[in-house]
Amino acid sequence: MEKTFDYKGKIKQLSIILFPILATQLGLFMMTFLDTTMSGQVSPEDLAGVAIGSSLWVPVYTGLSGILLGITPIVAQLIGAKRGENIPFTIIQGFYLSALLAVLILAAGFFALDPILNSMDLEPIVRTIAKNYLIALSFGIIPLFLYSVIRGFIDGLGLTRVTMIITLLSLPINFVFNYLLIFGKFGLPALGGVGAGVASAITYWCITIISFIIVLKQDPFRKYKLFRSGAALSIKYISDLLKIGLPIGLAIFFETSIFAAVTLFMSQYNTVTIASHQAAMNFASFLYMVPLSISMALTIVVGHEIGANRNKDAKQYSLLGIIFAISLSVLTAAIIYFMRPQISAIYTADADVLSLTQHFLIYAIFFQLSDAIAAPIQGILRGYKDVNITFLMALISYWVIGLPIGYVLAQFTLLGAFGYWIGLIIGLAFGAVGLSIRLKIVQKKFTLMTLKKAG
Repeated sequence: MEKTFDYKGKIKQLSIILFPILATQLGLFMMTFLDTTMSGQVSPEDLAGVAIGSSLWVPVYTGLSGILLGITPIVAQLIGAKRGENIPFTIIQGFYLSALLAVLILAAGFFALDPILNSMDLEPIVRTIAKNYLIALSFGIIPLFLYSVIRGFIDGLGLTRVTMIITLLSLPINFVFNYLLIFGKFGLPALGGVGAGVASAITYWCITIISFIIVLKQDPFRKYKLFRSGAALSIKYISDLLKIGLPIGLAIFFETSIFAAVTLFMSQYNTVTIASHQAAMNFASFLYMVPLSISMALTIVVGHEIGANRNKDAKQYSLLGIIFAISLSVLTAAIIYFMRPQISAIYTADADVLSLTQHFLIYAIFFQLSDAIAAPIQGILRGYKDVNITFLMALISYWVIGLPIGYVLAQFTLLGAFGYWIGLIIGLAFGAVGLSIRLKIVQKKFTLMTLKKAG
């Protein structure tokens, strides 16, 4: 990543890193998006089953893979400090950690999946589809986590265009296997929503194989000789990785799992309500890829600048990222408001689901501004390696404030299912305010440190 000297240069540098990340995140999300929308064309039960399965899978995956996001700021700071020779050891330890996390997920799923699904008041067919969707998906967990480490390495170098290309190559694979297995084409069985899980697992294997070939064969990655160090498992270094990655993962888990918890509470309502809620939430999550991508880009650029002891440049990148995210949030909110019928029609042709989804989308509009502030600041703080307070804020804002308020509004007012969405909006707003205050504190601390070094 090049040193920049003015805002124009920083806008260019941030854009070079950001837009491939955005394409990558949208591509990764498109797999879940395709699973949901294509399953919805089979039946409302398939849509609800995949929705329930996805709502359980996404927070677990994003939370635990979030632990591996700690690799990105570590690599970025090593590059900024011109200590690239330490990168291979970091990546090998990341592989050990990723394998461990994948095995833990598989073990937890084996014991906990049935009790969780049985605790939900679901129609039997919806429960069966959700369970089999997750079982099929589980065959791709290990490669997916290994890919997360490779992506952290590539993105930490600032070469985000490479992960974009890998992801874009995977989308046609996912679409084709979804088409073949959901609808039963070319003599294959019509598996409905379960076929979406099989297709995603196949896709995870493909992107992992592609990424390994690239880092082994292509410049500048192969010069790091990632797999020639023969590094043994280092408990101490794994612990160091967890000190950064675990708070990141927990913060992401608390944020994403709150949506899963709401979906679980939604199981008291009928299948139409569940399907409508999940369709609206799925689209809101799709748009969330914009501030999330800005967040990930800011982690890289801020990490580079802090590693190179350029605190002023880090602050300038932070300001640019937040302004950009807020500007785009206004655009995405307008898209939701004016295109609600068209958005709803993407997910279903069922008249009842179509109508209710449009109502849920009104509430999704209010997610946009809070996400546009909170997500970029989280990325900035990760660039500073300041992760512990962010984790605590996520816990408090979502689970101590957002969910209880949502539950009260849903259970004891006429708002019903919409009450949960209002609770989420309040929790997100609280988190955005808290993170803004934390960023000011961290930047002031680094400014004082810079002044002391200069003096």
